[in-house]
Amino acid sequence: MKKKLIDKKYLLIFAVICSLFGCADAQDKEKDKNVLIVYLSRTNNTKFIAESIHKRVGGTILPLELKTPYPEDYKAIVDQVTQENESGFLPELKTKTNAADYDMIFVGFPTWGMRLPPPIKSFLTAYDFRGKTIIPFNSNAGYGIGSSFDQLKALVPNSSVLDGYSTKGGVERDTILNVMEGEKAKQVEADVLNWLERLGF
Repeated sequence: MKKKLIDKKYLLIFAVICSLFGCADAQDKEKDKNVLIVYLSRTNNTKFIAESIHKRVGGTILPLELKTPYPEDYKAIVDQVTQENESGFLPELKTKTNAADYDMIFVGFPTWGMRLPPPIKSFLTAYDFRGKTIIPFNSNAGYGIGSSFDQLKALVPNSSVLDGYSTKGGVERDTILNVMEGEKAKQVEADVLNWLERLGF
């Protein structure tokens, strides 16, 4: 009987500590398990945005990889992606996941030819996103998102697509690659935080 009273005493103390110091954090981390952050990044600019999101919302972060990687040469990849877009070819992904395990999926990508990159199309057509919340984010060479966000919406018609985030990244054509350093990095992190707060995070 005395042991049960002691146990209850400790449970009461634990409850008081939780109320004061936020055991809700543990519950929030449980909720974070319902978040997936998928991204495609060639020069690490989109990767930086993905990691900034992950710092603030938690969840699972997952880079997209192809079974047959694109060539390193810039002109060669531009030619290949142009052909894929014209033919509707979808490259096979090496990355596998179970989208059904997640309620909210962030999808990040660079703008390629003012369009959605073919590997992102592969990902969005590989799973059933019915009833999911999709949140796009993007880096680009300064010309904006083009038709990429509209293409994404068209590929997930039965999901809810929230307002996306986009920022200027590198310009690979001019051999300007990862620019997420110094003041640029700080600005992007601040912008991502503001964007997430507007979305309710």
